[in-house]
Amino acid sequence: MERRRIVAGNWKMNMTPAKTVELIATLRPLVESLDVDVVFCVPAIDIVPAITATRGTNIAIGAQNMYFEESGAYTGEISPQMLKEAGVKYVILGHSERREYFHETDEELNKKLKKAFEHGLTPILCCGETLEQREMGITLDFIRMQIKSDLNGIPASKVEEMVIAYEPIWAIGTGRTATTEQAEEVCKAIRDCIAEIYDDATAQSVRIQYGGSVNAGNASELFAQPDIDGGLVGGASLKPEFGKIVNCK
Repeated sequence: MERRRIVAGNWKMNMTPAKTVELIATLRPLVESLDVDVVFCVPAIDIVPAITATRGTNIAIGAQNMYFEESGAYTGEISPQMLKEAGVKYVILGHSERREYFHETDEELNKKLKKAFEHGLTPILCCGETLEQREMGITLDFIRMQIKSDLNGIPASKVEEMVIAYEPIWAIGTGRTATTEQAEEVCKAIRDCIAEIYDDATAQSVRIQYGGSVNAGNASELFAQPDIDGGLVGGASLKPEFGKIVNCK
């Protein structure tokens, strides 16, 4: 089964609303592609100007987080219907920085995934191991645990629509990148885990990205792997280099 490539930029906590409009004006002509789904995952305050600036283009806008309640006394949080009404199509859930710095649990992420699906948002679910876990030889066990916990109770029909991003924590923002073999090994293990939980058809439908210091120099080799369907790109998504990543062959 041929899966459509998806390349998403995670802008993290960068770009004011004005800078967002400027950056999108720079990137728009560089990321035009008929063969790749392109997503900019921007800070919450930049969502509305980003959607306005990308209207009529092939670029979809994603959020970087979302709460699992509809509304209420949750100061500082953003609900799924707020994102949906603004025009957001994707939402990153479970990024390692959210798990580490803000202590998000798999139980919370399971609730967020269910709520995102309920409102027609496409989750980009992140998973990944620390350097210590890799050196202990428990990478695949740990990631399988994350996937099984996060997807608990979610039907196959929804899983087919989502995106899973493998991001080795030790490679995020460090300049270190998993070797192509390491990245493919884990992405294949994720697909095998989905097949185990659901079935082969679901596993073959879900798109799996690699993230962790993806750049124009390594994207082609990574994306050529049979179980890697694109990238979740950090720092390079804020530069013209992102166009080369989107259009790499």
